[in-house]
Amino acid sequence: MRRREFIAALGAAATWSLAAPAQEKIPRVGFMGNSTAALEANLVGAFREGLRELGYEEGRNIVIEYRWADGQYERFPALVAELIAAKVDVIVTAGTPAALAVKKTTTTVPLVMVAVGDPVGTGLVPSLARPDGNLTGLSSVAPDLEGKRLELLREIVPSVSHIAVFFNSLNPFHVASMRQAQAAGKTLGIKVQQHDIRKSEDLDRAFAALRKERPDALLILADRVFLHNRQRMMDFTEEQRLPNVNAYKELVEAGGLMSYGPSYEDMHKRAAIYVNKILKGTKPGNLPIEQPTKFTLVVDLKAAKALGISMPAAVISRADEVIE
Repeated sequence: MRRREFIAALGAAATWSLAAPAQEKIPRVGFMGNSTAALEANLVGAFREGLRELGYEEGRNIVIEYRWADGQYERFPALVAELIAAKVDVIVTAGTPAALAVKKTTTTVPLVMVAVGDPVGTGLVPSLARPDGNLTGLSSVAPDLEGKRLELLREIVPSVSHIAVFFNSLNPFHVASMRQAQAAGKTLGIKVQQHDIRKSEDLDRAFAALRKERPDALLILADRVFLHNRQRMMDFTEEQRLPNVNAYKELVEAGGLMSYGPSYEDMHKRAAIYVNKILKGTKPGNLPIEQPTKFTLVVDLKAAKALGISMPAAVISRADEVIE
């Protein structure tokens, strides 16, 4: 090639390089689920819907790396390490134990927490208004939530005087939840007996204890071990004809009597807003943590009939969803 032709070719290449559009980096989001893809399909679906409304299409302009703990909290550190190794730009996860696992592993990768109990009281952040660091998201904490659940149970089963509570001592938020339940029980004149369920294998022991103690009802707190085992627990309550009030509506869909609590699907959808802001450059520590504003009451009339309970009209009229 002659010198003049070589210089012309270089000039053309430089012009093409300047004119070619720069390829944008496709963001990667890590989604760490507490249970399984099947059991959390409704939550993942709500998160994806939120992303779509903001212009993100999975596989086209955003990648989501999924990791599942299968209800085993001890797997969280390894799953977080996998997401960091995958070079995700932000992690999304639900519940206090999962959020604590991320906090202990990284101070740089942003975390959007969903449905964390008391992020200040459990040491996740110093303030809801200004969380600082790499954490932000949505809290499920609400004043006297367990008291409201016990009041609902008393309204539906006026004779209740002894209630069993399933909680998980590995979940730091449950310390406050149990205080609420014990205080509400004292006010209502209801004996509250707690049963610590740390993993699926603990359910057999708890079931044996309930068969012996014969409580009037069962309260199941918000924890992904319980979400993971919902069918097994609801089959037990049906077998024992045990009225129950639950934190998750998924337990009612599995045959439980009723649930009352924040809308976890709504919180997962709103998590997409936080992800979008972080991907566009906002520091997570500058995004205030939201507290729940939407609560849902779900009742199952079929379960009530099987338990010999006549659901009060006042409760049915307040319910956001009635399963018949």
